[in-house]
Amino acid sequence: MNQLLNAAVLTRRTFSTSARWLKNKVPEAQKRFQEDNGLPVHIKGGTGDVMLYRATMTLTAVGTCYSLYWLLVAAAPRKNA
Repeated sequence: MNQLLNAAVLTRRTFSTSARWLKNKVPEAQKRFQEDNGLPVHIKGGTGDVMLYRATMTLTAVGTCYSLYWLLVAAAPRKNA
C-alpha cells in the first residue's frame, strides 16, 4: 500500500512540475486579436494567415469555376456525328 501511495505522489509531482515551464500565451494573443487596427480577424495573425486566406479564396474561386464549367458541359446537348 505504501508503494501505491508513493506512486500516486510521484505521478502528481511529475505532472505539476512539468507544466510550470510552459508559458501562457493566451493574454498576448487576446491583445493582438482585440486591438482595433482595421484588419479583419482572419488576417491579424500575420503573413501566414494572409497566405492561408489567399490560398483558400483562390481554391474556392477555381473550384467554383471548375464546377460551373462541368455543369455547362453536362447541360449542353451532345452532337451526333
